[in-house]
Amino acid sequence: MGAGPDPARVAGGRPRRSGDRVVPHRRRSVLRLRDWRMGTKLATVLVIPSLAFLVLAGVQARGLVGQTNALNDFARQVGIGRQITAVVDRLQQERDRSAGELAALRRSGGSADRDAAVATLKPLQAATDQAVAELRTAAEPLADADAAWRVSYAQVLEAYEQVVYIRSAIPPAVLSSDTIVSNYHRAITTLLNLLAQPSPGDGQRALTDAVLRNVHLSRVKEFSSRIRAELYAAARAGRYEVDDQATLTDLRAQQLTALGAFRATATASQVDRYDQISRLPAFGSAAALEERTLPTATGKPAVLPAPQWWAASEQRHELLRQLESEVLDDAVRRADEASARQLRNTLLVVGGIVAVLLVAVLISLLVGRSVARSIRLLRGQALRIAQVDLPHTLERLRVLDRPVGAIEVPPAVVRTRDELGELAEAFVAVHRSAVDVAVEQALMRRNVNAMFVNLARRSQVLVERQLELLDELEREESDPEQLENLFRLDHLAARMRRNDESLLVLAGTESSRRWHRPVGLGAVLLAASAEIEQYQRVRHESGGEVHVVGHAVADLVHLFAELLENATAFSRPDTVVRVRAGADGTGALVEIVDQGLGMSPDALAEANAVLARPPAADVAASERMGLFVVSHLGARHGVEVRLRGGREGLTARVRLPAALLAAAPAVELDPPVSSRLLASQVAAAAAGRLSAPPGAGAPLVGRLPAPAGGELPVAGRRPEAPAAGSAVGPAPAVPRQARSVPVRAEDVLSPSAGAPAGGGGWFSRQGPSSAARGVTPPPAATPITAGTNERGLPVRVPMAQLTALTQPARPAAPVPRHDPDPDAVGGMLARFYSGVRQAEAEETTGMTMPSTGVPGEGREQQ
Repeated sequence: MGAGPDPARVAGGRPRRSGDRVVPHRRRSVLRLRDWRMGTKLATVLVIPSLAFLVLAGVQARGLVGQTNALNDFARQVGIGRQITAVVDRLQQERDRSAGELAALRRSGGSADRDAAVATLKPLQAATDQAVAELRTAAEPLADADAAWRVSYAQVLEAYEQVVYIRSAIPPAVLSSDTIVSNYHRAITTLLNLLAQPSPGDGQRALTDAVLRNVHLSRVKEFSSRIRAELYAAARAGRYEVDDQATLTDLRAQQLTALGAFRATATASQVDRYDQISRLPAFGSAAALEERTLPTATGKPAVLPAPQWWAASEQRHELLRQLESEVLDDAVRRADEASARQLRNTLLVVGGIVAVLLVAVLISLLVGRSVARSIRLLRGQALRIAQVDLPHTLERLRVLDRPVGAIEVPPAVVRTRDELGELAEAFVAVHRSAVDVAVEQALMRRNVNAMFVNLARRSQVLVERQLELLDELEREESDPEQLENLFRLDHLAARMRRNDESLLVLAGTESSRRWHRPVGLGAVLLAASAEIEQYQRVRHESGGEVHVVGHAVADLVHLFAELLENATAFSRPDTVVRVRAGADGTGALVEIVDQGLGMSPDALAEANAVLARPPAADVAASERMGLFVVSHLGARHGVEVRLRGGREGLTARVRLPAALLAAAPAVELDPPVSSRLLASQVAAAAAGRLSAPPGAGAPLVGRLPAPAGGELPVAGRRPEAPAAGSAVGPAPAVPRQARSVPVRAEDVLSPSAGAPAGGGGWFSRQGPSSAARGVTPPPAATPITAGTNERGLPVRVPMAQLTALTQPARPAAPVPRHDPDPDAVGGMLARFYSGVRQAEAEETTGMTMPSTGVPGEGREQQ
């Protein structure tokens, strides 16, 4: 057979799907931005700004956390100033008393004085050690403080170790006072440097001033303590050393400088507090005693009494210690407040950042989820429309054989008023437009099918009239050459009739030829052979008695005729086409084997795809009508048709289902003989060619006798007159009894061709006839009509002139028969057959078509 269409388009060009499951398109590459899923793109759009915001917020939070940590360390460093000032105060007490005891030891040098000095200094040294121990404990949490503070702290510990080491040199007084006292000076200086080490960073001027005024006040107190030490040492020694006055003058100048710095950085209340302390009697008595030690122009500075000076200076020192504690507490309070404030601000900022981020992420997720959900729903609806709904609608409209009603289009799944909602409405509008176009196309196809039916019916009428005319010419013609030409015209007319029936098949209309009783499968195959041009090349092989239900006989004859036509057309003229038929399980199997050109694997696959699923009628149907007609006829009756290639040629396997098979019909009376078949047999009998050829095989049911020369081994063959100029040339006058008459499918399927085992109902064109039992009764004396039409002409009732045969069975004793004159029988049957054809032509011409919306339908065809 010819090549078929693309298998991918067998299902009407629909996209590939598995059941009703939508198959989405595959993504090509995840590395290409345009191939990303919409959810990924939305996540990227939302995540990148969120990450950028998070990075910036993290940088800001990190800065705030760094400032918070710095202020926290600052507050702890300022807070440890209490222990530092305590150690400084204890070292000052120990240094000042040590300086006086050293002066007393150098003055007397007795052992009693040494013991007294040790007894005096030992409690002071223990108090200093206790204060340093407390400082060590307080400094442990600051082990991870900044490097500058740790270096200063290490210097404090080192200087203190020198003080501890120098203590043993005080009682023997082996070292000078300056050497011993300088170690105390160094230790106190490192402590004051450690007290000034805390730094709040840039932009914290108030905190810096708070630390500086504390340091300045501690230096004022330190210089006052050193003045006390110098004057106490002179008082215990009873005299001033050479450079004592210069030292005192320098210390007083440094004290005034430190006091000025304190007043410059201190608050007004702190300055007022210092002024109040300086006006106290205890502070004033110490200042008065110190003024007596100042050098004058008239005399030497006075040496103060040691006990009186120590007592007065001790009171002034204690007042400065109290003021120092107040200033230090103010600095610690300010540092703690700043640290707490910074921590609170940091927590608020970080919390705000986290809250804003969470809100942004939540809003982004909600918006992204809404957009993604709308896109997902829109995508699902679009894919379902493209791959399920619209193909199903097209499939339903393609096979629809009645007027099309309203087709509901599902509403949009996205009901928002944004662009996605508008896009969903656009998809629905496109779907609705596609459905409207499909409905219009379905109506157009129905109109085209109606046109096919009308044209095919009209053509059938003309062909039937042509066949009738050919019958008359054949009966009157005696010239063999002209008779041969008439036979060729007869065959061409039969092929034209089959083309008309093919148009009816493609239009979805059943054939007008009907059989109402089971017919043997062999007779069906013989009838199909009689419908083709090269019928003499067909060889039949029967595997058993199989009968086909009557309503499918016409379509099966048409199907087998198309297969046999292709088998003979695409094989060499000197080869034969073998037809094997027989029962196969619950059904029947027919194989048509030719020795032709064959088909390529691709063409064979395409043809089998077309046979498996009949496509809609299109241009390809007109180009390869046989393949499409076989496909539609097979789908109409559930017949499976498959093509299979072989070493030589092609094999068409036709499997008939059990629903098309029937039991053999009951034995009937001898039915009337078809005029054409009887004329053919009479002509063959007159020529002496009724004997079967030797070696022709067992005859099939309904097989016609073949000529003796082996020229027609197939029943139903249309004998041709000898060609002009052949060995058996045409005689000047050929007897009419010896004329060959062409045989058609209805001749083969008539009861006379069926033989007792063939069975089969009488042939009709429009439903059951009154001749269903194979006997044609004489017409009624008065024609039966159904009134008159609008033009006043009588309306004929189809088949009304035929009456049913009432005798159901063959008589018990056969009635003797007398062979009639062949010429008389042939003329009678020819006239009868001509009348039947004319009645059928008139019936077809007056047939009323169902209304399909095409102008002109529903009216009688003229």
